[in-house]
Amino acid sequence: MTITNIILIVVVIGIATYVVFHNIQKKKNAEVEVQVDVDDKTYTIEKMIEFVKRRLDEITKINLYDIGLSEEELKRRKNKKYELKKALKGCTYGDVNDKKYVKELIYDLLEKEYGVTESNISKAIPFDIPSLLTAQDKFDVLIYSYKKEFGYEALTELIKKYNLATLKYVEGETKPSYVITSNEIEEIYEKENIILSFSDKLSVVVQRIYQHYKGYSSIDEVRDMNIDGVSGGVSGLPESFLSQVAQADGDYLEQVTEHKVPRACDSIWIFFQGKSIRLEFLSFGTEAELKRVCQNIYKYNNPGQLSDTNGYKINEMKDGSRVVVVRPSFSETWAFFVRKFDVKRSTLEQWFKGEPGCDESIELLKYLVKGARIISITGEQGCGKTTMLMGMIENIYETMNIRVQETAFELHLRKIYPTRNILTFRETETISGQEGLDVQKKTDGSVNIIGEVATDPVASWMIQAAQVASKFTLFTHHAKTFPNLVTALRNSMLRAGVFKNEKTAEEQVVQVLNFDIHLTKDFKGKRYVERITECIPVEEKNEYTFDHRKEKTLEGKFDKFFDNATRYFEKITDRQLYTYRNILEYVDGEYIITNPISETNLKDMRMNMDETDMEKFDKFVERHWGNTNRQTVPVSSTVEAPQPKRRGRKPKADTQEV
Repeated sequence: MTITNIILIVVVIGIATYVVFHNIQKKKNAEVEVQVDVDDKTYTIEKMIEFVKRRLDEITKINLYDIGLSEEELKRRKNKKYELKKALKGCTYGDVNDKKYVKELIYDLLEKEYGVTESNISKAIPFDIPSLLTAQDKFDVLIYSYKKEFGYEALTELIKKYNLATLKYVEGETKPSYVITSNEIEEIYEKENIILSFSDKLSVVVQRIYQHYKGYSSIDEVRDMNIDGVSGGVSGLPESFLSQVAQADGDYLEQVTEHKVPRACDSIWIFFQGKSIRLEFLSFGTEAELKRVCQNIYKYNNPGQLSDTNGYKINEMKDGSRVVVVRPSFSETWAFFVRKFDVKRSTLEQWFKGEPGCDESIELLKYLVKGARIISITGEQGCGKTTMLMGMIENIYETMNIRVQETAFELHLRKIYPTRNILTFRETETISGQEGLDVQKKTDGSVNIIGEVATDPVASWMIQAAQVASKFTLFTHHAKTFPNLVTALRNSMLRAGVFKNEKTAEEQVVQVLNFDIHLTKDFKGKRYVERITECIPVEEKNEYTFDHRKEKTLEGKFDKFFDNATRYFEKITDRQLYTYRNILEYVDGEYIITNPISETNLKDMRMNMDETDMEKFDKFVERHWGNTNRQTVPVSSTVEAPQPKRRGRKPKADTQEV
């Protein structure tokens, strides 16, 4: 071999070594070196979203074994890659910690790789020219600013400070409504006069990028706030309606195109302190964006696919919020409903908010729970039934095991009481509620709680649980009056096939039910306990006589016989099964304790209390009803129960017979 050949071989080996080394270094630095072609649109939100998607995709899909890392560095990068994948998945379920992690990574990518600076960040959102900012831009800045000071109470503080949750007239509407308009947001922005640093501006931009990439679009930050709920797609024109309008009315279609008429994708509502408020200044922008949010917001714990065949899904999010999603053709448009439950505030003291008579009312509710009474909590949607139920559970004795049956996890009692013996079951596609109740009977439970009695099978579970499965039961229902509650439960028992006779079914209901707490939400959104009603079953008495034997004439015997026959037919056709009376009422802004609790319930309540609570309860009874309750006349008697002093006010009818 000549010297020339040797030199050529060395050169080739050197070049090959250099190429291999260069490729390894190029891959090694792929995560930190990105060339950005700068043009006029480089720093727009759309371009930055594309960049973030591409970079995060590269980071999560890169093959770390091809880079030639040391064992320690390989392990570190694998952990980092796994953590990012987990966060990208978790943030779509409503996990605020995963959301924070992803946003911090996006912040670093934009600042260190994409080259976002003080001079070009205004191309994304024109922070320096307020007249060019949209109402949504200004709202994002306001929420960011308030969130730094108030955390997740930011939206609540903003609404309260500027009194936004009030009825107002909107241009083009003839009736007042709860709405927050673009003009109000713009006025607030001017008053606040917020000065943002570069870091603040970039954080606002990062949030805007995140909510269109992995978040829930315009409601992303709103959903995280401590409010009662948020919904979308529930007002405005559906997309399917536009084609019909185009054929019939071209002028109207032009108004829709110019966004003068709200579309379904412009529909964003919040549920705040009992009021449904429309956020007129926020929009999803397009029907496709609303659809994307609906398809992602319910996915926690893989509840199954939302399809045209299965047009709705009920699930919970990672933070415990309940989410309901519907889609065409089941509904006229894509829509979602997120209902939040603030478990930290679920106390009876917070519910009554210091109104006159609230201390005695709270004490009464505590004794009803400690006395192991079967209690229903009734009222319309959004009146606070679940919150009231959470507050009442605090007064159940620690020695009692709690078992909960729900359609979707809502109560989350173990978050409030982590040291207590609590287990919650729910229906699944393969396990019915009846099967769940059968399992509960074998889990040493003392108290059975049913989140919502909304269907016939659930009503039958409630009656079963109250009769044999537990010491006592708490449940919620949507009945408007006490007779409506009894009738609804009776009809549910009949439809479920548990009973075939109306009287028998109703008799079972009134024997089970002890008290009803009825909640009301007035026109202004104020929520209060309208009444607490006691159900008193009427004992059937044998009123038949043998007087016909004493009669000497046939006519006299017939008269006595027909007397007995009349009593028989009265009992068969229209027998009185129960009476009910209010023991607490809300009158003229004050809670007033009215009629005494029946002797039967008083006796049973004392039996279920410890000695300390029993002594306090006796003093409570003595204070409000004296000794009259210990000598309560029989229910079947026509003598009226003693009436308390009313302080000049006249409550509603106290006692009814059914």
